Amino acid sequence: MTPAGPSPVVTQASGLPRRVLAGYALGSLVTGAFGTVPGLLLLPYLTDTLGVAAGVSGLLVLLPKAWDVVVNPLAGRLSDRSGTRRPFLLVAGLLLGVLFAAIFAAPFSGGAASGAYVAIAFLTAATAYAFFQVPYVAMPAELTDGYAERTRLMTWRVAVLALAILISGALAPLVVEATGGGRAGHRWSGLFVGLLIVVGTLATFFGTRGAESRTARDAEPSLVAQLRVASANAPFRALLLCWIVQAAGIGTMLAGVQFFADHVLRQDAGGTFLFAAFVGPALLVMPLWTAIGKRHGKLRSLIAASLLFATGALVLLASPALPALVVYLVVALIGAGYAGQQVFAMSMLPDCIAYDTARTGRRQAGVFTGLWTAGETLGLALGPGIYALVLQVFGYVSSATGEAAAQDSTARLGVLLGFTIIPAVLVGVAVLLLRGYQERIAK
Repeated sequence: MTPAGPSPVVTQASGLPRRVLAGYALGSLVTGAFGTVPGLLLLPYLTDTLGVAAGVSGLLVLLPKAWDVVVNPLAGRLSDRSGTRRPFLLVAGLLLGVLFAAIFAAPFSGGAASGAYVAIAFLTAATAYAFFQVPYVAMPAELTDGYAERTRLMTWRVAVLALAILISGALAPLVVEATGGGRAGHRWSGLFVGLLIVVGTLATFFGTRGAESRTARDAEPSLVAQLRVASANAPFRALLLCWIVQAAGIGTMLAGVQFFADHVLRQDAGGTFLFAAFVGPALLVMPLWTAIGKRHGKLRSLIAASLLFATGALVLLASPALPALVVYLVVALIGAGYAGQQVFAMSMLPDCIAYDTARTGRRQAGVFTGLWTAGETLGLALGPGIYALVLQVFGYVSSATGEAAAQDSTARLGVLLGFTIIPAVLVGVAVLLLRGYQERIAK
């Protein structure tokens, strides 16, 4: 029997107020900053500023985020039990802002001690992030029972997410350079992103104040029982597996941005321009993706967006022979695909949650989103680990000077392959996992 996807058997829902749409969406300043900047800056910070070997740096970036696979379901269970999610956003978000700045504080001079400090600080920050992200992702299924309205809410969220990624991802490297580079520059950059996280936290906490919350009366009696129900949901399982693999591909590309800019493009501020090319067009294509989703359905639209991303990444294999302008245009196409992936995957998740709630009558959004965010975090953490492994295999040379060391042709090839073919394969092949998800739209 073909597993049925989430059938949005819902009544016509009234539209959410703009205040709630904007307030919820501004939480993406937190998720966008923490989801982007460590993947972008942390690996080159460890290899080219602290002098940590590429392979070891990959583990230091991977392990703290892999920890979230354990803590995210716990955060979901606790937020389900509390009956309200907003206090989690406030406390965890403010704490995360402080801890993010601490990641780049670099209080020790030695490479080994500095690497260990970064790992501990990153682990602590990742824990705080789990207690913000899981309740935050659970909220759409409870803010509205409308199938189309959840897409509208996700469109607002992804638009702000794209803006947050653009601000944090493009400006963080510029802050490093403008404040002297090296350890001092990274300290200022960490403080800048930490303040951005605090702003996003306060905006979403106060913006969603008074919003109606639709929750089922009963919750599963135990975490094990909730996990069993989630694992039995075949469409959710298929969507989650696809998202984990695709997050690994996206994380691999993010980890390679600065390396690609330094050793392939060889342009000043190339990392900033790459990020602007990747994220900027995403803000423009949101209405287009929304229209495509209405016409062709979320599932088909997600597949199309993923294939656009993968195709663009493969084209970048020719980057050494292409003018920089052409490279940036191809990256813009990849960014358009990325925007579609975000819109449709995140709007399909609350459909799965609402379907399960209608079927069981129990409130367990936190566990579904706990598993989802744990998988996403694991995928994004695997990305830098994969990229670091590629660098290690191809002989990348680390540096403790704050400047990237000169690399031979073999190392530069590794930089190129890690940025192009690996993300293309991970994102493209992952759509095969969606065969277990069948979308049925109630007429």
